Amino acid sequence: MNRFSYLRATSIDEAVREAAADPTARFIAGGTNLIDLMKYNVERPTRLIDITRLPLDRIEESDGGGLRIGALVTNDEAAYDPRIHDRYPLLSSAILAGASPQLRNSATTGGNLLQRTRCYYFYDPGTPCNKREPGTGCPATTGRNRIHAILGTSEHCIATHPSDMAVALAALEAVVHIAGPDGERTIALSDFHRLPGDHPEIDTILQHGEIITAVELPSTDFSRNYTYLKLRDRLSYAFALVSVAVALRMEGETIAEARLALGGVAHKPWRDPEAEAMLRGQSAAEGLFASVAACILKDAKGYEDNAFKIDLAKRAIIRALFQAASGTPQSQTDKRIQ
Repeated sequence: MNRFSYLRATSIDEAVREAAADPTARFIAGGTNLIDLMKYNVERPTRLIDITRLPLDRIEESDGGGLRIGALVTNDEAAYDPRIHDRYPLLSSAILAGASPQLRNSATTGGNLLQRTRCYYFYDPGTPCNKREPGTGCPATTGRNRIHAILGTSEHCIATHPSDMAVALAALEAVVHIAGPDGERTIALSDFHRLPGDHPEIDTILQHGEIITAVELPSTDFSRNYTYLKLRDRLSYAFALVSVAVALRMEGETIAEARLALGGVAHKPWRDPEAEAMLRGQSAAEGLFASVAACILKDAKGYEDNAFKIDLAKRAIIRALFQAASGTPQSQTDKRIQ
């Protein structure tokens, strides 16, 4: 780990100003990802700006009837907040599917969104990696790639985003609130993370010096017909091979509105508006769900070790849609697939 200076910010303005002044400065809150990266010498900030004392640790009602979750609200606080549990159970379920209780007690809402993508080569400074050192290559394309992406990849990177929370937030069409040197702005969660393209080293749309202040959930009601299905190598403390967040609004037997996002398959939570449109106005049926899965995965590309993900994702989408349509969400306590 390299030497660095430390500052505890007392205001959002101070945090933004100090970060903007140092190109290698990083914000730190729970530190559950950043500290690991520093230990591996993947991240080498010369300055850490501690934001844990900023007034961003509350969950509040928003003007539009939704909820505003402060960037410093911990994952456990969000998962067990009665308002989130009752009104946005998809988010609560996704959070509880991730990490461990110890990590969820420290990890924050903002930090969860800013996790770096998971890849063996990215975490090993002894190997080339376009994400860590642009232009050095992507050995994952021909190496060990079982956990890697099948959608939205490029020749420069096939890593996946690891967050469970972000997948549910994408399906719920959450909005990210950002403060920076040029003022405040908002952006849809689905647009917050980038695909790798020619610049896999850039994970999000954040500019240097900008900070996440909150995530806002809209007032839509998906409190009954939802599910978060996570398939992984073991039943706890493992990243998703494939995950599916589904939120439906049913009118009798008809799907009136549908949201669907995948995790573990791309550089960001993956949504397909065309596939979602196929569900609207239709009755739940295996043939329909199979067509939706085929639409989502039509451009999927497998590599030597991860081609199995394509069929796994297809079956997971169909199962998750059945769970949501029938109002029998996947339990995060009893992880056997319903």
